[in-house]
Amino acid sequence: MLLVTGASGLLGSKIVKAAMHHFKVIPLHNTKPLHENSLKLDITNAWEVSSLFNKIKPYAVIHTASETNVDKCETEKAHAWKINVEGTQNIALASNKVGAKLVYISTDYVFDGQKGNYSEQDKPNPINHYGITKLEGEKIVIKNCKKYAILRTSVLYGWHPWKQNFVTWVINQLNQNKEIMVVDDHFNTPTLADNLAEMIIEVVQKDISGLYHASGKERISRYNFALKIAKTFSLDTSLIKPVKMNQLTTWIAKRPRDSSLNTEKIQKQLKTKPLNITQGLRKMKEEAET
Repeated sequence: MLLVTGASGLLGSKIVKAAMHHFKVIPLHNTKPLHENSLKLDITNAWEVSSLFNKIKPYAVIHTASETNVDKCETEKAHAWKINVEGTQNIALASNKVGAKLVYISTDYVFDGQKGNYSEQDKPNPINHYGITKLEGEKIVIKNCKKYAILRTSVLYGWHPWKQNFVTWVINQLNQNKEIMVVDDHFNTPTLADNLAEMIIEVVQKDISGLYHASGKERISRYNFALKIAKTFSLDTSLIKPVKMNQLTTWIAKRPRDSSLNTEKIQKQLKTKPLNITQGLRKMKEEAET
């Protein structure tokens, strides 16, 4: 039995879809179910988590449930801590108690963005509260779980019935002929959620343990990423205007300038390889056309 927390989110929903071919899967949601057999679980309620895990006794747990809104984490720090830290502790303790392997999804935002192309050996140094809470979650998993894998990812994108991400936002804005300001000095390794879901399933199947960077293969600025999105979906690139990070007034939390991840370590372990931007966007386009 495989449990997936945050199953209604972008990554969680893709994991459920990919895992169904290999495991009996129980999706878990908190606010809105996406799957017929989804169970409601408040990960911040230790008793609720423990009861469910004792009843189901999962073989593995993929923990994607998280407050990922970086600015909300900055303005509502207690809320972010409750979900990302206390919630993760409840999941880690319950997983360990029933002997389940825990796969914890972390982020490139555990780094300060000073150098980029970060490997698993590089020392984390988060510069916003979101990154702080996710790093704390990593430490909790390492401390409390005998069997675990931690996968750090970066800028997840893909199709979702109601949740927007950077790619779908760019598509929606340009489809409405709206001009958008996109930073050209902010670098990541964007990750197609479907691709990461397949990597995660392989990690569970092969019982891979430890810390890995599991993102897209290609380092790119947000601005150039937006241009590639526009070109892939035949949208007007002239509506995309470059701007510097320090000019963006809409951001509350600090962002690491270059938090791109090096995926060499996980590429050696998996058949499923991280995709580059062109491959990822092409897959999204093909999905939209079917």
